[in-house]
Amino acid sequence: MRVKLENPILLSKAIELISELVVEVRIKVTEFGFSITAIDPANVAMVGFKLPKSAFTSFELSENKSEVLGVNLESLKKILKRASSSSSVILENKDEGTLEINIDDRVRRKFELSLIEIESEDKEMPSLDYSSKIEINSGDLIASVEDCSVVSDACTFSVKNKNFIIEAKGLNSARTEYSGDEVRIEGEDCKSRYSLEYLSKFMKASKMCDKTMLKFANDHPLRMDIKTEIFELGFILAPRVEVDD
Repeated sequence: MRVKLENPILLSKAIELISELVVEVRIKVTEFGFSITAIDPANVAMVGFKLPKSAFTSFELSENKSEVLGVNLESLKKILKRASSSSSVILENKDEGTLEINIDDRVRRKFELSLIEIESEDKEMPSLDYSSKIEINSGDLIASVEDCSVVSDACTFSVKNKNFIIEAKGLNSARTEYSGDEVRIEGEDCKSRYSLEYLSKFMKASKMCDKTMLKFANDHPLRMDIKTEIFELGFILAPRVEVDD
């Protein structure tokens, strides 16, 4: 395998985001591009990442047309951070034990990343049924989640009377209500509660695009999707099913 990426900054940011949830991953390299699917150690959140073949300026695979790279994300993140927006990055799997990473700019720098064995089955993001779908301005979503983080460790997403509501209740409370004029709402009334610790991590991904897609149902996992001009990143978060604060 030998691939070349002209603008590595978004890939670097995506790897940094994923590394907040999982430490080690299997990167699948196929004729369609790169993909990662992983579950965090607490089995609360799942992340799916796709970097299509079209994002690369050069994409060469071995004869079997697919490879799996077991990597420590912290190590990969540190290497990718050494690249700038003017750099190009070449990833080459010369043997089964090492991934060679060349960063080309004014000069060429070479890193070698040791690949690791990760004992896990291939995963796919599950196809779940949702009763509501929300498309919201990412900046608005980030602000609402940050508001809730001030007063509690969990917040509620709900659709009621064609409005979308994000609220948290503890000793104090925070609430933001959006009408159909501010967000695109599809579906029926529903309500579910989620951890703000995880949502705050997801918000770092929302900062990378203008719009964020949310899907949820009553006491049901949340599906959050963002799409940039280069890659797709999706998250699934288990609900907090407990008595309201």
